[in-house]
Amino acid sequence: MITSESFSQLALSLPGTESAPHFDRTAFKVVKKRIFATLHEKSKTANLVLSLDEQRAFCEYDSVSIYPVPNKWGEKGWTTFDLQRVAKDVIFEALNSAYSDVVKQ
Repeated sequence: MITSESFSQLALSLPGTESAPHFDRTAFKVVKKRIFATLHEKSKTANLVLSLDEQRAFCEYDSVSIYPVPNKWGEKGWTTFDLQRVAKDVIFEALNSAYSDVVKQ
């Protein structure tokens, strides 16, 4: 429901956000802070770091298209969003949550 390009534009629209290569992904981070999202263009997925409560809420909303990263990162709140299946407004809400949590740190 959202393209990789649209995801990138949404992430970069958040104040002070920059992008950079991160392994086989593009990372989005607040300048001088940590990464809050990564984009994997090949699989058309994005990983966002959420609080565990936020992760649970988004996963309950759509457990097929939104799910914890299946490793230790998932236990820390990193959550996968299938960009082809999740509505743009849901992704933007999740991006705002991830961004806000990083800015607070």
